[in-house]
Amino acid sequence: MWGIYMDNRYGLLKVQEANLKILKEIDRLCKKYDISYTLDAGTLLGAIRHNGFIPWDDDADIAMTRQNWQLFKRVAQRELSEGFNLVLPDDIRDSKAFYDFTPRVIYEKSRRHEPEKEDVFYDGKLNKLWVDIFILDVLPKHKAPAFFIKSLQKTIYLLSMGHRYRLDYKKYTPLYKIAVFIMSSIGRLFKMRFLFTFQERLSKLFSSSKKSAFLYYSNYQPDYLYVTLRKEWIKNTFYIKFEDIQLPVAENYEEILRIVYGDYMKLPPKNERKPSHKSLEIEVYE
Repeated sequence: MWGIYMDNRYGLLKVQEANLKILKEIDRLCKKYDISYTLDAGTLLGAIRHNGFIPWDDDADIAMTRQNWQLFKRVAQRELSEGFNLVLPDDIRDSKAFYDFTPRVIYEKSRRHEPEKEDVFYDGKLNKLWVDIFILDVLPKHKAPAFFIKSLQKTIYLLSMGHRYRLDYKKYTPLYKIAVFIMSSIGRLFKMRFLFTFQERLSKLFSSSKKSAFLYYSNYQPDYLYVTLRKEWIKNTFYIKFEDIQLPVAENYEEILRIVYGDYMKLPPKNERKPSHKSLEIEVYE
């Protein structure tokens, strides 16, 4: 049966249970094929600070290097268990639409809300609960080319926004509104398939470089591109308690969390302890 849950504590727990199922499925495949990955962002923070999900968090994230991602993509497309599916950014509308550059494992037995026009635009593939997969690519060792690569990634993202269902200008500063309007308008002149290809090739540009010690989240949103990691921080992982299982975290997780959250063990103010996606209704098949 379908259970309908509003944004209260009980509903949030059901969402986290579904996200945990996805994490377990990902971990099963990664163990089977010796694929290295780490919990990331708020999920990493939750593992360290709460031994599981942040109590008010409603999503889950992992990260892996390009080499591990390419292996995971191959095995996931043929071996994910029933009820799970890998959705690639260019799977939607035959590469003619843009949501973001993030692949995700979705839980088919879920629905975020009643279908809307936007869901139809994205082939219904994003009206699910999912785990985001962020890809870590090699960044040039020198500051100038590294800055150029990140700036170019931001430019590609802004151009691609011209292929979204709609743009929500309310969340942007006045100056950024102008940038989004201009760049997204120009982006409509390019086919989205071309932009997907350009972004991937740019991301893999330095994959074979052994001189650089740095990585960055090539497929994250522009506001997260300031994060730069050292290869050694994620070279090794170890398993720690996460809810009722053990999941991997980067050996130098402290460095990552300090960059993203600062004093990461400090709880935010109570008024900020709320789900980030603000879904009004979620359905989970039980």
